[in-house]
Formats: sequence, structure tokens, C-alpha cells
Amino acid sequence: MDLTDLLTPWCVHTAATLKIAERIDGVAEVGDLAAAAECDREALHDVLSHLVSKGVFEEPAPGRFALNDAARELFAASGFLSLDGIGGRMAYAWSTLPKYVKTGRPAYSDVFGLPFWEDLAAHPDVAASFDDLIGPGGHGTPDARFELRDGWERIGTVADIGGGTGAMLRELLRIRPQLKGVLVDLPGTVARADGLDVSGQSFFDPLPPADLYIVRHVLNDWPLADQVRILRNCRPHVVVIGGVRPDDAPRMLTIETVLLGGRTSGLSQFRELAREAGLEVVAAGEQPAGFVVECVEN
Repeated sequence: MDLTDLLTPWCVHTAATLKIAERIDGVAEVGDLAAAAECDREALHDVLSHLVSKGVFEEPAPGRFALNDAARELFAASGFLSLDGIGGRMAYAWSTLPKYVKTGRPAYSDVFGLPFWEDLAAHPDVAASFDDLIGPGGHGTPDARFELRDGWERIGTVADIGGGTGAMLRELLRIRPQLKGVLVDLPGTVARADGLDVSGQSFFDPLPPADLYIVRHVLNDWPLADQVRILRNCRPHVVVIGGVRPDDAPRMLTIETVLLGGRTSGLSQFRELAREAGLEVVAAGEQPAGFVVECVEN
């Protein structure tokens, strides 16, 4: 049952969507919570009692609920669990997994009417919650500590490709203040990146000139053919963080695969993709920033 239980995650998503944790100050009566959330009292009582049985919330008296440490921690990220934002897109997207497995292609548009990126473009509020999820709001401050094979002395300008609202670039410029940086992402995303030089564009189009391109947690959002297109634009020197795994690391099914048909390649397969893009892998290994692969034009 633990392997097949869909009840608990949907109760969590429902409580987050209704902002139940935010409505509890001390101990709250379920009728008051239902009135504030504009929902059915009995149905809400069932949801909260189930979550209590799983260790989320407390019910000190029948029909009266309080927060516990698990509820505080879990619902601190309620914006990402709410079905009204990116959390809902991800939750419902898992229902497309059977079709993805049959076809090898994402079926996101079967549920939402548009492919993922087009759906975000059509719903700026969801796009903003996605940007927050992949940035500090969802993952904290990124670790920008990585070394290059030949050092940083010849690097003057870095371009963060698909860098969201700039969390990684800001951190890199903080620890290496001698650098200049430019953030490359779609116009609506870079508009939320205050204090950085930006280029609002697709990374499939020609990129701003830079001594080093950084591609962090981007390749895994794309099928292999598109990964080659991205890498080809990042010549002559690119660092890839995320989207490549050591050859002996296990394969994992991730939400990016279901949403977008994205792939995380083993290092040997990635070497072939890099060569197809006119690049050669010159260094690869674990660093504080993650599994870092450095490529230069061949």
C-alpha cells in the first residue's frame, strides 16, 4: 500500500491549495477552516484527519487542528505544492506517464492543451512560480564553486544559459567578482532578474559572446537532439552542471522527462553528443557545484 498510495500526496496538495496551514493560528476548528477556505467542512475534516494519521498536523480534540513540526516544514513550500501553480502542473503531469512510456514523447499537452513551455508563456503566474521553484525559493542558493581545467585567468565574461532569474550567476559573480556576466533566458523570466545584465531570448538562437558559457540544469529539460543544438550554440567553451551523470550512476525517472521528454545522459553518451556539437569533453567530475563537465571546441 505504501508503494501505491495516492491518497496522501493528494491530501497534501489539497491542503496546500486551500492554504490550510496558513489559516491555523494555534488551534483551529475545522468549521472555521472550511469557511475561510470556502470548502466543505466534512470533506476537509476527512483530509486533515488522514494527514494527522500520517504525522502531518495534530488533532488535539475532535475537529480541532494544530500545526506540528512536520506540517510547518512541509507547508513552508506550500506555493510549490498548490495545485493552482507549478505544483499542480507537475502533479497532473504524472498522469501522462503511461503515454510517455508507450510513445517516448511527453503528453503534457493532452492535459493542459499546450506543450509545457508554451503553457508557461500563456500563464505568466504559473511561469513565475516555476522560476521561483527552480531558483532560491525552491532549491536555495546554488553552489557556484567549480574549477576549470586551465583555471579562470583567461575568463572575462560568462553567460548563464537558461539561468532563470539569475541565482547561479549572482552567486558566481559574488565569489568571482572579477568576472562580467550576462543572464540568458526568455524575456518574461529575465524581466524578474534585477541587477544583472540580461539577454531575453531563446538559447536556440545565437547567444551573446562570452569566454565561458554555463549550462546548469538545462540539458535535462530537452530531448537529445535539442541538447546538441544548445551545446552547438555554446562554443567554444562550456561548462555543463546537471543533465549529465557518471556512467556508473543509476538512471532516474524525473519530472523533466514527463513534462518535456528531457534526458540525463551518462558521461559516455554525452561525449558523443558533445562531439556532434563540435565540442570535446576535457574534464568531468564531482565538484561542490555538482557533477561538472567542461567542454571546449574541437
